[in-house]
Amino acid sequence: MVTRDNADKMSNDKKNARQQINYDELKNDILRWSSELGFQQTGISDIDLSEADARLNAWLQAEYHGQMHYMHKHGSKRSHPEELVPGTLRVISVRMDYLPENQERAKSKLDHRSQAYISRYALGRDYHKVLRGRLRALARQIGERIGEFGYRVFVDSAPVLEKPLAEKAGLGWIGKHSNVINKQAGSWFFLGELYTDLPLPVDTPATGHCGSCRACIDVCPTKAIVAPYQVDARRCISYLTIELDGEIPEEFRKDIGNRIYGCDDCQLFCPWNKFAEPTAEGDFAPRHELDAADLVDLFNWSEETWLEKTEGSAIRRIGYERWLRNIAVALGNAETSPRLISALQNRLNSCTHLVRDHVTWSLAQHGIE
Repeated sequence: MVTRDNADKMSNDKKNARQQINYDELKNDILRWSSELGFQQTGISDIDLSEADARLNAWLQAEYHGQMHYMHKHGSKRSHPEELVPGTLRVISVRMDYLPENQERAKSKLDHRSQAYISRYALGRDYHKVLRGRLRALARQIGERIGEFGYRVFVDSAPVLEKPLAEKAGLGWIGKHSNVINKQAGSWFFLGELYTDLPLPVDTPATGHCGSCRACIDVCPTKAIVAPYQVDARRCISYLTIELDGEIPEEFRKDIGNRIYGCDDCQLFCPWNKFAEPTAEGDFAPRHELDAADLVDLFNWSEETWLEKTEGSAIRRIGYERWLRNIAVALGNAETSPRLISALQNRLNSCTHLVRDHVTWSLAQHGIE
């Protein structure tokens, strides 16, 4: 039985053990272990997100979040790590490169007349699983070195401001397109976090280097970057094809082109990505030739085939109905052919109301009412 005296002794023992830790050495070990686990960079920050909180609130008040109600439902926890995970003192942020191919090859697929474009982050294995597993392994190594400690792993999950945290940890700065950019590696990387109660030394925050460049703003197909560092998600193709539940507004359908899951234009044309290198991480290699897939072939997948082909993929999150909805729009922007028209017409009587509306629009683009 644990008595009050025993509990106090256990607490004091823990405090004494913590006092024996050399946190500078521990930080160096964490950086080394992270590299061995496949992370390209690791940084440590404090938990003061007051500036990011002000920007988030302004973004929410402008209603740029659209249907992403989860962006505000957790209240202040998103910008106060110690409220989300009590006891948090530091955040260990990591990045892992994911670009699966040369950028020029990816550019050649944009607005292709018969092939689909899928955001390059979603071509391979679901990154949530990859990074989460590595971060847990990192936490185990820390525990083996210093004993029990408080932590929690996050990978694009729960109310976490991962980009401001990465910026504070020195991994890069938040660019005008709202992605994190690293001077040596560009922006093709995933982020993950380890909230911890360890008082580790913090890194110097990154500073911005976008300057007067407007490449991402000018190239955005739907003009979603409404001002430098401000993205109206309601206009963003990633939001329209992934987050939006319902009809894609007609005003954006032509601009979507062949993008059926996400959009990479702002990254593909960012000058800093001239430094980006294809990843050596096998988990992020394209599966089922989705990097150059035919639109009609994808549209003809049955739900069973879709479930099989998207197993272990981030694409699973949108569901089969949105998959068909997105491809129907892309087919409306594709080159007319008897095969394409037949595929669309075959779906008219065997799909949901949502998909049927987009198929009807697509057929109209090819002159068939």
